[in-house]
Amino acid sequence: MTFMVDADRPRPLFAADIDSRADTPIRSVAAEELARILKAHELFVETDRRAGKRANLRSTDLSGLDFSGMKLRRVQMSHAELAGANFVGADLRRANLIGAKLQGARLASANLARGRLSGINLSDATCEDACLAEAELEFAIIANAAMRNVNLQDADMSGAVLDGADLSGANLRWTNLRGASFREARLCNTDLREARMGGASFLRTFFKGADLRGAYLRVAKFDRADLSGADLRGARGLVQEQIDNAICDADTRLPDDLIPEAEDGA
Repeated sequence: MTFMVDADRPRPLFAADIDSRADTPIRSVAAEELARILKAHELFVETDRRAGKRANLRSTDLSGLDFSGMKLRRVQMSHAELAGANFVGADLRRANLIGAKLQGARLASANLARGRLSGINLSDATCEDACLAEAELEFAIIANAAMRNVNLQDADMSGAVLDGADLSGANLRWTNLRGASFREARLCNTDLREARMGGASFLRTFFKGADLRGAYLRVAKFDRADLSGADLRGARGLVQEQIDNAICDADTRLPDDLIPEAEDGA
């Protein structure tokens, strides 16, 4: 299923940074040169920037390559073509992947904590057990991605598109999800405590067993969202109309002033 970005979604403040290189020609790199660049970068990381050289692979075609387990902390890969690349178990902390294209890439157990990933395309990517804590993911495209058990605590995902993604068991505590889209996404048993989700879209989203205590939900859209077993106690900005549009069961826990739609008028 293909999901489209709403035409009226807000434009990111960093749009100029993304667009400034959007039309930059993609360059190729020979295998021998890439090996030298990565070796110098590994030394750069291991010596805490005292030796070697930071890899600059901006706007480079690296599609399908194997970076699994590599030390790529602070690597520069903005606007790179990385579709189908293998980053399983790689160290990408503080990496610059702004506007990079990683459709179908493998990032299971990778560490992208505090990475600059705004505008990244992770559609259909596999990211189970990855760490993206405190990462910048504004307006990222993460549709249909496998994100089970991923750590996104304190990340900024405002305006991101996660339609059809599976974030079951993920940690999104304190995450900024303002204006994000989760149409038909799975958030089963997901930790969303104190998350900021004002204006987010949860059309037919599955929240079974999710923890939304203290979450900010003003004008978030819950049309046909499944809140079975979800805990929304203490949620802020939540009104009865939102609940009436959702699916609740006997195990759904709501703020004291709200009731499940099924019980309304009973």
